[in-house]
Amino acid sequence: MSCAGVLKQKTMKDMQNERDYRNVAINKVGIKDLRYPVTVLDRNRGKQHTVASINMYVDLPHEYKGTHMSRFVEMLHLFRPNIALKTFAEILSQMKEHLNAASAHIEVTFPYFIEKQAPVTQSLGLMDYTCRLNGSIDSDSRVDLVSEVIVPISSVCPCSKEISTDGAHNQRGMVHLRTRFKKFIWIEDMIELVEKAASCEVYSVLKRSDEKYITEKGYDNPKFVEDIVRDIAVELKADKNITWFSVAVENFESIHNHNAYAFITSGPQPKI
Repeated sequence: MSCAGVLKQKTMKDMQNERDYRNVAINKVGIKDLRYPVTVLDRNRGKQHTVASINMYVDLPHEYKGTHMSRFVEMLHLFRPNIALKTFAEILSQMKEHLNAASAHIEVTFPYFIEKQAPVTQSLGLMDYTCRLNGSIDSDSRVDLVSEVIVPISSVCPCSKEISTDGAHNQRGMVHLRTRFKKFIWIEDMIELVEKAASCEVYSVLKRSDEKYITEKGYDNPKFVEDIVRDIAVELKADKNITWFSVAVENFESIHNHNAYAFITSGPQPKI
């Protein structure tokens, strides 16, 4: 680089560090929906490569005009590919330090794939589950981590079964399970906990004999959204490793023009 180029670079104005006179602090400022390759722990295969959508924010004091957006991506690249719950605390701490912030937040959402066998034919297929890791650090450097899994399920209506001579209506539903914990928990364990509480699991590959099996299994195990959310809550309350949870169940009703919904939390929602 020439001397003139160096001089020009040194004198470039940093607009983000300019004084702002409106006296209004910003709670969160940063980047959203950055697609980025990440590696997550896989219970059966050790590691799984996937692509995440990442949000990163810091607070901005009232006296500063803006934050340095490019630094978010630079820090993310330094930690690649080790973006996981165990590195969240360090990432958040670095965000605070390099952006001169009092608090920082990161949200990582990614598809997680599990190979599942059909219940009768044992046909193999990949099921994808949406997973989310949320982390925050406050002005006292206290770190809060929350893990979330979003699990599709199938449910059969107990009322419909009770009042009908033949059959009962069933529908697909979605369960959002968020947890705080003392030590590491597998994504697969949380997914399995949810699936066991449903009338039946959802599969990606089913032959006719498999369809017969899951139809009859669901019919023999009817569940309201209230039943599903309570059954999951009971299991979580019995797990001493779980320090906080929230669970929401939404059924996409097949005979109504609305959805059925139930929600339970063990305490206040996280601030993330």
